[in-house]
Amino acid sequence: MKSKLLAVIWLLVGLAGAAQAQSQIVDDTTKVLFSPKTTLQLYENDVLEGRYILQRIDTSINNMHNERFWYHDTVHFQHLGNVGTASKPILFRAPHKIGARLGKNVFDRYAYDPRRINYYDTRSPYSHIFYIQGQRGEQVFEAVHARNITPRWNAGVAYQIISGNRQLGVSNLRRDGYLSSQAVKAFTHYRSENEKYHLFANFTHLNHEQIENGGIAPGEANLFLFQQALTNLTQASTRELRNNYHLMHIYKLAGENLKFFHSFDWGSQNDIFQDDAIPRLADNAGTPIFYPAIINNALNRTDDRTAYREMENVAGVTGNNKLSFYKAYAKFRNSKLDYRSLATAQQDSTEFYAEGTEKMNQLFVGGEFRLMYRQALLSFDGEFQMTNDYKVGATAKLGPLQGRLMRVLRSPSLVEQRMISNHFEWNPSTNNFNNSVTDRLEATLATKLGERQFVRLTGHYNHIKRHIYFDTVAVPRQYAANQQVFGAEIQHHIRFGKFHFENFIAYTNTNDAPVIRIPEWLFDSKLYFEGALFRRALVGQFGVQVYTPTSYLADAYMPVTQQFHLQNGFTIEPYPIADVFITADIKNLNVFLKMSNIASDITAPGYFTTPYYPGMRTSFVFGIKWMFFD
Repeated sequence: MKSKLLAVIWLLVGLAGAAQAQSQIVDDTTKVLFSPKTTLQLYENDVLEGRYILQRIDTSINNMHNERFWYHDTVHFQHLGNVGTASKPILFRAPHKIGARLGKNVFDRYAYDPRRINYYDTRSPYSHIFYIQGQRGEQVFEAVHARNITPRWNAGVAYQIISGNRQLGVSNLRRDGYLSSQAVKAFTHYRSENEKYHLFANFTHLNHEQIENGGIAPGEANLFLFQQALTNLTQASTRELRNNYHLMHIYKLAGENLKFFHSFDWGSQNDIFQDDAIPRLADNAGTPIFYPAIINNALNRTDDRTAYREMENVAGVTGNNKLSFYKAYAKFRNSKLDYRSLATAQQDSTEFYAEGTEKMNQLFVGGEFRLMYRQALLSFDGEFQMTNDYKVGATAKLGPLQGRLMRVLRSPSLVEQRMISNHFEWNPSTNNFNNSVTDRLEATLATKLGERQFVRLTGHYNHIKRHIYFDTVAVPRQYAANQQVFGAEIQHHIRFGKFHFENFIAYTNTNDAPVIRIPEWLFDSKLYFEGALFRRALVGQFGVQVYTPTSYLADAYMPVTQQFHLQNGFTIEPYPIADVFITADIKNLNVFLKMSNIASDITAPGYFTTPYYPGMRTSFVFGIKWMFFD
């Protein structure tokens, strides 16, 4: 994989360099005409809401070294200790999607989101190469190319690779791949000559394969001998394939006052879990290790598959002016889920696939209404699935102050309702879950304090009824009593000349939420110098970033169901992860060098990110983002 990737990189660099050498266009003063000022991007939702905002592409070096910003979701995540691994947000998030949904989301942050694709408007072809390589095999790569076919029609394509080497139970780290992920997006935007019609379309694809080791065997969890430690699983893997086609039409019937829109999505998500050597105890019963059970006890291997298909059509009207905005729509969703699990016949032990199918057709109506006057805003939004789920919300904003109140009532996900597997089996008649309810109240203050400081303070209170979770044996359960989660977050940035100090601190209280596990405190601080270097030849940053949560009973991970689940026997201890970095902006080239987790061999032999999954040790990492504007 690495040799192929390097060949792709050098090919792209060579082609881009040749194009740059041969096709640079200069004016009479020998200044290059094409630059970030002539390469703009926009989002379909901005056009839908009447904000045709063409933004410059991001050329900033800020946070380029930070692993959270290498993917498509930048919040803090709990993961399995390596790049590209299964993950979930650490801090509490209110649910947002109602109605039918699969419920397998641990690889979401590595996939392109069809509804958040950035489209381009370029005066010249634009390309960029983003490449990150770590000492321990961690690797991220993205190549993007976009160009205007006509002044009103742009098209582009992007290709992404994420890969990593195994850190556990191997003798040669350089040749033992742990993860392989490829993602693709192809996109186009067209607007008519009279500006009345806009078309946005994209195709996204994800092929994500992760070797499942189940973490360090419990008896060796405190040895921290990562290379020699035994793992729970030896021949297991998960593969996820996603494809999505997205189309959005917007037509102005009466200018911005009345627009018609229609969107179409067809998507699929196929998940395969395989284990060719089910671990068992050496007893007469062949008791399973790691897995809670073996449904088909005659089998020595597992092959579980789910294939989810979803088609969604949304049609509605929208409009806006200086004082108001409205949107009303109807949505139709058709969903189908096929289950397959390898089994054996009782008569002769021949192998076959046990199968099951779920089909659903759902109708939704929804809308939004806003009133705006100067620095004040009042808005209401809602979506209702006919006779079942709903979500409603209200937002008020006055200057730097904003408050939001929302309620989400939604049915269980499909994976929470039914599972056909060699290790788990449940269905709606055995679970019989009711809809869960989440109420959230949030208040935010965001303001500048003079010329040198910025602060954002957020407080939130969440009341959860009939919460559905996965218990200590990785089976879905519904918590009968109500739960409360509340907390506060502060973002603070202060500048002393060319020195910057940025802090993110989150406090979460889960004393009244026994089955929701979040660290009470989470700290993320960055101290760095930023300024021109080498006679203003480049702009650079040099600094240190430290991240740590306080101790908590973090959820464990079950690869069979792709779910994080409750556990009560393993405490994730606080461990400050300190990274030292240098980042530079050299014309069209951004580059960084980083020594991650510099304290790994000084303060402790290691740390865990998820029970029995150790985090990365000290690693030297470098990365580049090379942009070409012609």
